[in-house]
Amino acid sequence: MHRQALIVGGGIGGLCAAICLRLTGWEVQVFEQAPEITEIGAGLQISPNGVKILEHIGVMERLESAVFEPEAIEIRMGVSGRPILYLPMKGVAAQRWGARYLQVHRADLITALSARLDALQPGAMQTGCPVRGYAPCKEGAEVILANGRRIQADLVIGADGIHSRIRHQMLGPDAPRFTGNYAWRALVPAAQLGALAPPPSGCIWAGPKKHAVTTYVRGGAVVNFVGIVEQRTWREESWSRTGDRQEALADFDGWAPPLLAILEQAEVLHKWALFDRAPLPKWQDGHVMLLGDAAHPMLPSMAQGAVQSLEDGYHLARALGAAVGPDIVAACARHYRQRIDRSSRVQRVSAQNLQLFHKSSRLAQLMAYAPIWLAGQLTPSLVHRRSDWLYGAPVPPLNI
Repeated sequence: MHRQALIVGGGIGGLCAAICLRLTGWEVQVFEQAPEITEIGAGLQISPNGVKILEHIGVMERLESAVFEPEAIEIRMGVSGRPILYLPMKGVAAQRWGARYLQVHRADLITALSARLDALQPGAMQTGCPVRGYAPCKEGAEVILANGRRIQADLVIGADGIHSRIRHQMLGPDAPRFTGNYAWRALVPAAQLGALAPPPSGCIWAGPKKHAVTTYVRGGAVVNFVGIVEQRTWREESWSRTGDRQEALADFDGWAPPLLAILEQAEVLHKWALFDRAPLPKWQDGHVMLLGDAAHPMLPSMAQGAVQSLEDGYHLARALGAAVGPDIVAACARHYRQRIDRSSRVQRVSAQNLQLFHKSSRLAQLMAYAPIWLAGQLTPSLVHRRSDWLYGAPVPPLNI
C-alpha cells in the first residue's frame, strides 16, 4: 500500500507528523520555506503528554543531552520574588503522568526531529522551498510551490504556522487577533549569571499587567527568559524584531534581581507580538489538513503550543491508520472531532492564565494568589490533579 503525504512547514508539528506518518507506512515530503534550519526560537517546556510522544517515535533518545528536568513549577511575585506556589515536578511527573516534565531549546528539538526523520527517510525535508497554495486533484490534493511546480499526493498537511497560506486558502483572509500583549525573549549562560541565576524550575514571575517565565535549556547550561507585557496596539510592520535593551529594562523596572540580570546580560533581546485565533470551524478541506499553529495558535501561558503540535501530528497519524482514498477524508474529519475540544480548552485556559499572572492591584493579587498559596502548602496533590486532564492524557502506541 503506497501512500504519500506532503507537509507544508518544517517546524515541530510538521516534522512530528512526517515522522509519525513515515512510521505508519507513508512516504513523506516536508517543504520548509526557510533556506536552512537555524537557531531561531527560544526555550520550550515539554510536559509529560509531549514527552510520551517523543519517546514513542524515537526522538527522545536524540534529545536527552539537551534537555533539563526542572525541580518544580513555581509562581513568584515578580517584584519581590516572594514564592506563591512551589509544585514539585522532578520525579513526581513521571510517577503521576507517565513521563518527565522537561525544558529544551526549540532549535535542539527541531534538530532531533529532523535527524529522526532523515534516519527514517533520507532527504524527506526540503528547505528553501516556499509553497504558494494547494488544489484538489483526483483521489487527493496537490501542493503548488512558489516556482509554479505542482506535486500530487494522497494527503496535504498545512503545518505552516499562524500566518499559514494553507489556512488562508482554506478558510479565507481573516487576520489573526492581536492579544494586547507582546513578549521579550532572551538567552544567557547560567554561569554568567552566577548567584543571580533564577531557581532551577519553571518559574512564573507574576506582576501588574506583565509576567515573566524563566527556564533552563541546553542541559541546564543556559537560562531562557520570556517576558510578556500588555500593550493595546502593535504598530510594528514585522511580527518579530530585535528589541532595545533599555526598553526591556524599563518594562521590568524594579523587578527581582535575577530578571534584571538576564535582561542586562543577554547578548540579543527579541521582541514579538502575541497573536491568536478563535477556534476554527474546520481544519480540513478534503485531502488537506491543518495542524499546530495553523489550526489553533495559543498564548504561551500554559507552555502547550509545541506540545499540542506534537499531539496533532501523532494523533492524526493514528486516526489515518490504514486509510486510503476517500477513507483519508473521513479519517481527517474524525481527527478534527477528536482534537477540537481539547485544543480549544488549552487555548481558553492559556488566555485565562495570562489574566491570572497579570493582576494589578494588591487586592486582586491577594484574592487570586492566596488560595493558590494555601493549596500548594496544604494539598499539593490536588494542585497536581488539576493538570491530570492535560498531562495524563493517554498516548496509545502508533499502529506500526
